[in-house]
Amino acid sequence: MQNFAVSCYFSLVYNISKAPCREVIFLKPRLFQSFIDQIGEVINQEIGIVDESGTIIACSNGSMVGREVSILSKLDESDEVSIHGKYAYKKVYIRKKLEYIAFIEYRDESSLKFLSLISLNIINMRLYYDEKFDKSIFLKNVLTGNIMPGEIALKAKELHIPYYAYRVVFLIKTCRNKEIYVQETLQGLFPKKSRDFIIVLDDEHTAFVKELKSENDSAEIEKVAKIIIDTLNTETMVRAMVGIGTVADNLADIAVSFKEAQTALTVGDIFSNDSSIFHYDNLGLGRLIYQLPENLCRLFLKEVFREGSFESLDAEYLNTIQKFFDNNLNVSETARQMYVHRNTLVYRLDKIKKITGLDLTRFDDAIILKFAMLIKKYLDRGKGGYEA
Repeated sequence: MQNFAVSCYFSLVYNISKAPCREVIFLKPRLFQSFIDQIGEVINQEIGIVDESGTIIACSNGSMVGREVSILSKLDESDEVSIHGKYAYKKVYIRKKLEYIAFIEYRDESSLKFLSLISLNIINMRLYYDEKFDKSIFLKNVLTGNIMPGEIALKAKELHIPYYAYRVVFLIKTCRNKEIYVQETLQGLFPKKSRDFIIVLDDEHTAFVKELKSENDSAEIEKVAKIIIDTLNTETMVRAMVGIGTVADNLADIAVSFKEAQTALTVGDIFSNDSSIFHYDNLGLGRLIYQLPENLCRLFLKEVFREGSFESLDAEYLNTIQKFFDNNLNVSETARQMYVHRNTLVYRLDKIKKITGLDLTRFDDAIILKFAMLIKKYLDRGKGGYEA
């Protein structure tokens, strides 16, 4: 029976240690309680964990959780295992520092064996989640440039993260006002990808560092982006967007991919009307306009439009202009898609010409107006985005 219990014990510990965590610090008590509950059922003895302040943080007897005990003063400094009253206690050290005390209802020598196993796995669980937390902090520092380049390879080796690998950064943006756990959603989508990393940056932005099989795995990148967007949009019922950087071949260069993902997300959000996925290497005119100084943009608009002329274009005219551009300046096709007579469209284009001084049936004028509308949109929206 004892061997069976021990076998079940290790199986339970393994499954618990692989559970996803959103924030290591806040999940430790909950993880310990789940662990204690399941082990208590297997060995049918009262067991629990006391933290360094003397508070019971997990116990198979739920009514004892949160209770303060004075056991610390009763334990001899030299003894790791002590028996007091009905319980046996064992000190649990993490990196040579006393962090916890495990206890078990003492019956016989087998109780001490279970206590040793419980203590060992408390250490393993703590180290496992500490390492996950350390990796998250380290990678966030790499992405945001808050670590010296020369330290990256050394720290990566310490945390068992391969330095050389093809990786790409997805920067995901969701609504700030919704309680959306992007991290948990991504962990659900990619549960066994131990070489992928999810880093929460703020209430709106989450970075996903994805390892690739090759440098030119564009199909996989697009597939992952669509899965992320479709899942978030479906499960959270809010608009999610993702910016994608270029592929990096070493850990230090994921900072470059991250910066590119930032730019892609910001530029795409400003200039795209209906897309949710923005690639840094496919930003079109938006890339150029985003790099222009604002004073130069305002000077261009002042040159193109007479004062108040752009503001004179109502929603109907702006929609007509956009549809005309979408249909490559084709009058007949634009009229068909807008469900208006061709002469009606020609009349609207003529009115636009009178207001702006630009004839959209002429390619040069159409280019100027297209560029001016993008600049106006850029100035109205601002640069925004995640700032490290």
